Amino acid sequence: MPLVVFKSSFNGKRKQMESSSDCSIVSFYRALETGMFWFPAQVFNRENGHVGFIMSCYDAELCYDSHTDTFEARYPPHGTRAIASESGVTWERLRAAPVDNSPHDLLISNSLNDLRPKDHIEIQWRKNKQFPYGWWYGVIGHLESCDGNTTYCQCHTSNTLVVEFKQYAPGSRWRHMTINRKDHREEGNETEGFYGGIKKLYNKDDISMWQQFWPAGILE
Repeated sequence: MPLVVFKSSFNGKRKQMESSSDCSIVSFYRALETGMFWFPAQVFNRENGHVGFIMSCYDAELCYDSHTDTFEARYPPHGTRAIASESGVTWERLRAAPVDNSPHDLLISNSLNDLRPKDHIEIQWRKNKQFPYGWWYGVIGHLESCDGNTTYCQCHTSNTLVVEFKQYAPGSRWRHMTINRKDHREEGNETEGFYGGIKKLYNKDDISMWQQFWPAGILE
């Protein structure tokens, strides 16, 4: 359910609770309003926009705080690291969590052959293989051998796919990475982390949702 629809429905149901004869509905919304009900969702720029999570989206469990109209988030443990929590998470930082796969599951990408320079994507990344994946925003770039001239560009025919993270400065080790379009699987190491599946963003609303979190300055 889109969160804007959920919010509208939630506000309407809240007004009907006292007059409702359905005890299960009343109990559900009372549990939600009092912070007793936790539900799965994904959070953009987790941990109050910590610089290490800018332009990412991570799975969490959330409960609603009716006093502030925000949420408290609990993030799954990363290895031996304790569960991280965050309060004051606003509605616009949330999106629905997928119901068909765990954050530890590698996504099997089915759009790699369609990707061309300037396409918007999100890609799985995790620090090590004990951690869950988060989703990171990126753009498909040109190969080093290509000057970017659209008339002559043949990057879409190459087996090598360039993913750019333009929130990082040119020269940063996080600025770009390459994957094999024909034989893609989890790639990486313990120093730079592991990249997983890729999803192409077809919907302009999905792209705009990511871009609203673009940092004020370039990251190193």
